[in-house]
Formats: sequence, structure tokens, C-alpha cells
Amino acid sequence: MALCQTASCFHNLVFNWRKYERQVMLLNSLERVNNRIKGKPVDRVPNLNIIMQFAARYIGVNYGKYCTDYRYLVEANIKCCRDFGIDMLSVISDPFRETASFGTNITINFDDTPSCKDHLIKECADIKNLIVPDPLSSERMLDRIKAVELYSKDAKGEFPILGWVEGPLAEACDLRGISNMLVDILEEPDFANELMEICLEGAVRFSREQIKAGAHYIGVGDAAASLVGPEIYKSTILPFEMRLVDEIHRLGARVKLHICGNIANILRYVPLSGADIIDIDWMVDFKEAVRVMKGAASACGNYDPVRILLQGGREDVEKSVCECLKAADGRTFIAAGCEVPKYTPVENLKAVYETLAHTRI
Repeated sequence: MALCQTASCFHNLVFNWRKYERQVMLLNSLERVNNRIKGKPVDRVPNLNIIMQFAARYIGVNYGKYCTDYRYLVEANIKCCRDFGIDMLSVISDPFRETASFGTNITINFDDTPSCKDHLIKECADIKNLIVPDPLSSERMLDRIKAVELYSKDAKGEFPILGWVEGPLAEACDLRGISNMLVDILEEPDFANELMEICLEGAVRFSREQIKAGAHYIGVGDAAASLVGPEIYKSTILPFEMRLVDEIHRLGARVKLHICGNIANILRYVPLSGADIIDIDWMVDFKEAVRVMKGAASACGNYDPVRILLQGGREDVEKSVCECLKAADGRTFIAAGCEVPKYTPVENLKAVYETLAHTRI
């Protein structure tokens, strides 16, 4: 009887292991990311590296074209995701799509990121002329929506699609200037809140159209939040982020919050935003970030994109990715702390995927 029970137990273990193998061996990127965010089995930890200038260079187009013609952006991202084992298609290119649509004069550079030399809101009184743009009638916003649509057509079901909007503080800084906006938060709080309220409405509208077009996730870039202290973040910035995340969830998508820079001093508050994935830049202790996010969000990060990807060698990449994996839990994603640099050696980006693919989890 005991022998039969032992044999039965062994049979069940083998059956369950084979069932597990079937679950994880055939995952594509969409399945892999969806499983990971729920803490379910995956064949490898997903690679969520952010590619922009590298992607344009990889297919041989100047960055001005990449930022203004969605067809180049889509072609470049699909090729990079397939060639380098990146698990999420993104529409991110620059922070000025909404800014341009509000009426700011944005310079499209030939082979560099667009630039803003003259802020739209020069005085607090200028806010009365600010009108929230219609994404479908705004050239640069519509271009991003078309990118999502083309992803949905060309890579439907293969990859998760990441739309993108600027966070309320980030967009307010783009319209007003970072220094002016940070001073306004302290000295003109009513104006600052009104401006962020308008930016929030714009982000919700833009998110809605990208979700309609097929985005599974909306990235929220709120980098300026890394420049404020914990009390200002908690009392002034976080409530706007929470409302934006709530609206995106209500519209049917998940949220990936990106606050690049050192957010160690606000780390304990960031998960309160409700974001599903939170990017962690390289200067933040990743083990601590994973601990803080546990049960609330998936941490994503966080090796140094310049020192490791751009300037390092294959061994540096392997070591850094493995260190991130050691800090990870069952919902963690791996990526450089911020954008993959333009001149990153191809071998280094391949090494990220190969390390993930050959690391037992």
C-alpha cells in the first residue's frame, strides 16, 4: 500500500511538472508579461527595456523621422523586440507630443530628440488661454495613436502594447518650465493645481484614444516627480497620479509608471499611485524597491543604462542582470533604469536577453 502511494505521489509530481512545462514553454511576449504581472509561471523573466534612439538607429532612420512618422517607430520597435527579446512594444519617443498639441512651439531636430525652447505658460495668467487638445485633431498625438493601431494590426496577440502619456506634473513642467513649476507649487499652489488639473484631463483623453486603438498598457512619464521631496510628492503630486491611474484602469488598461531619477526619498509613496508596473532607475536600491512594491506593484529595473549597456562589456551586462534577478520576486520585470542609449553595442543588448533566457527562475 505504501509503495502504491509513493508511486502515485511520484506520478502526480511528474504530471504536475509536465503541466508546468506546458504552461511556460510556449509563451509569447504578451502571455509572458501577463503571467508575470499576476505572479504566474513564466519561461523567463520578461525584458522591458525602453528603446527609442537606439531603435531608430538600428533600422537606419534619423530620429526626426522616427518621432514624426509612426510607421518608422512601429517598424523599429517590432524589429528590436524580435531581434533582442524585448517583451513590450512602446510608442514612446519624446515628451512633447501633448505639449505641441497644447500650442507650444516644438523644434523637430534631424537626428536628436525634439526640443522646447520657449514655454507656452510664461505667466500664471496665461492659463486662461489653455485649451485641452483633442487627440484625434492634434498631429503629434494622432501620430502616436496611429502607431498603436499599426501595432495592433502587425503584432496583434504577440506583444503587449504600451501607449504613453505625460504625467500631470511632467506635462505642467513642459508647459511652464521645470524651475518655474517647482517654484509655483510652493508660491502659487492654486495655479499649480489648476495647471496640473488641465494636464490630467489631457492625459486621460490621450489615454482613452490609445486604449481604443489597442493599447494594453499606458506608460505614464512623470520624471519631474523625482525632483520633489516626500511631503510635496505625497500631498501634491501623488493625488494627481492616483486619479490618472484610476481613470486608465477604468478605461480598461494597466499602467506602467516611469519616474526616472533617484526616487529613494519618495519610494514608499509611489506604490500608492495604483500603477501596475513601476520603473526603478539605476541609482535606487533595487532589492529595497522590490520589497516596497511587494503586493502592490511590479518593480521594473534597474541596471545602469550608460555604465553597463553603453560602456560595459558582455560580462558587465550578465553580472548586472543577474544581480537584478537575485533581488527580484515573482512579479518583477528586468530592464535598464531608463532608455537604452543610442550607441549601445548590439552585443550588449543581446546579452540581456541571453542572460534572462539562460537563468533558471
